Amino acid sequence: MTELRLGPLLRYIDWESGDNATVWVETDQPCTAEVRCESGGAGSARTFKIAGHHYALIPVTGLTPGSSTAYEVLLDGRRVWPLDSSRFPPSTIRTPAVPADSVRVSFGSCRWAAAPADGHDPVGPDALDTLAIRLAATPDEDRPDVLLLLGDQVYADETSEATRDRIAAHRDLREPPGAGIANFEEYTWLYDESWKDPEVRWLLSTVPSCMIFDDHDVIDDWNTSAAWLAEMRATPWWQERILSALMSYWVYQHLGNLSPAELAADPLYAAVRSAPDGTDALRRFAEQADAEPSAARWSYRRDFGRTRLLMVDTRAARVLDEQQRAMLDTQEEQWLRDQALQTPGSFDHLLVGTSLPWLLPPLIHDAEGWNTALCRGERGARWARFGEKVRRRSDLEHWGAFPSSFEKLTRLMAEVGSGRDAPATVCVLSGDVHHAYVAEPRWPADAGRAGDAADRAAGVAPPDARVLQLTCSALHNSIPRPIRLGFRFGWSRAGRRLGRLLARHGRAPAPLISWRKTGGPWFGNQLMTLTLRGRSASLRLQQAQEQANGDVRGEGARLVTADERVLTPDQGGGPTAADGDSGRSAG
Repeated sequence: MTELRLGPLLRYIDWESGDNATVWVETDQPCTAEVRCESGGAGSARTFKIAGHHYALIPVTGLTPGSSTAYEVLLDGRRVWPLDSSRFPPSTIRTPAVPADSVRVSFGSCRWAAAPADGHDPVGPDALDTLAIRLAATPDEDRPDVLLLLGDQVYADETSEATRDRIAAHRDLREPPGAGIANFEEYTWLYDESWKDPEVRWLLSTVPSCMIFDDHDVIDDWNTSAAWLAEMRATPWWQERILSALMSYWVYQHLGNLSPAELAADPLYAAVRSAPDGTDALRRFAEQADAEPSAARWSYRRDFGRTRLLMVDTRAARVLDEQQRAMLDTQEEQWLRDQALQTPGSFDHLLVGTSLPWLLPPLIHDAEGWNTALCRGERGARWARFGEKVRRRSDLEHWGAFPSSFEKLTRLMAEVGSGRDAPATVCVLSGDVHHAYVAEPRWPADAGRAGDAADRAAGVAPPDARVLQLTCSALHNSIPRPIRLGFRFGWSRAGRRLGRLLARHGRAPAPLISWRKTGGPWFGNQLMTLTLRGRSASLRLQQAQEQANGDVRGEGARLVTADERVLTPDQGGGPTAADGDSGRSAG
């Protein structure tokens, strides 16, 4: 009998028609995978084969807009989901009313999945486990319409004890890459560990998800510099690691990000599905994507009613030449610009998902600009060698380390947020840094709300939309105390002054804008949720806190609101949290 190996994951929901969705599964042998809904929707797909594993992305049609229906998964006609032993409610597909007037978006990043064998978790309860337990108890209470996972869904370079033992049974850990992931098969073990967690498995079966990778999905500091990449490519194990990372990401995360129409137009998806074994076709794609990043696009767009999401690849699409460093290559940069400016007036909120924050503590931003200038040779070859060492040791690789890309993104945020058809909010959603905060730009002409014509043409005058950096990490991870203190210092006046001194030493220009922290920093395992209704927006930060007799999987833990604020007033007016003083904070 065919068994369900992993999943189901509810991935895509069509917000334009409200009548179709996709569900992802992994099975233990070839079969026909089927979804049947209690209220009549259904769909089926034949599995495809990659490296001895079998997968299907099932298109579900015939759903009723504005409804919620339980569903089950069948393999070759036999029901395999819900599990007979499940203590959770039935998995459901909830579709939006058409036209949709609101959406609730929860987001976060950095989930190290393994629970300690001794029953004590030193990093505290898992935010996704805790969310799952709350939704299972109260399914309709503040349920997210979509969950954005902003990177580090798996940790290929920091494996758990259980995964290390599994690797050691197959190869010598004394040989590179040691306890790190070496191939596609070992990547499947990471996804097993992460998505077979009973709470997360149920959560992902009932809340649609959008995903993008960050460095740990491949390796720490992935594509930090040209010198780093050259060193990695000289090792005997890197080629198999990067190809396996891209192949597994395509199967486990990327496919579900796409709409049925995008899947139908994807030649690789067609080739993989039509072949008896799609491994060679997918491997050729991964080889091409690694050799020439512009050959693949991992970024994508989703529309949730009048909210537009642009999920941006800030890892694979980099230009690493020190004289032309860019976070996004020319094609990716143009794609982002086109999608952000397309059909003005058709969306009330623009969300830009980037695993790496756009606005960091000013000290860190200036340190990255200083470091980039040194590595470019502004202070000579000796300083350039020193700069490369500092870059790697200190993870200086965010938007501030790509000054031209930072400026272009800043101008784009101002441009899309300006004019009669501007959205109410433009929010950059990020993770990576293992804490949460809210930051807001100060525009050059911020006195009054109108810059001169030249300023506005240059994209630097205050936009009409509210522009915000919303950062939330980690879902389940930790941050050392010295780094916590460093982040706090980075926002201080003394930190700002130190940053400007570094920038002057590197002859790095001042950034186009300044910015301030209006909330945080908050540390812990946490989740941010945006509620967008019409042109109004509100934000809630919740932290997973262990209660008496709690266990490592969130039993006894609960989500506690650490901050809640209005980002834009409703149509009847009301206060905003422009200065961070109208939010309610518990931390």
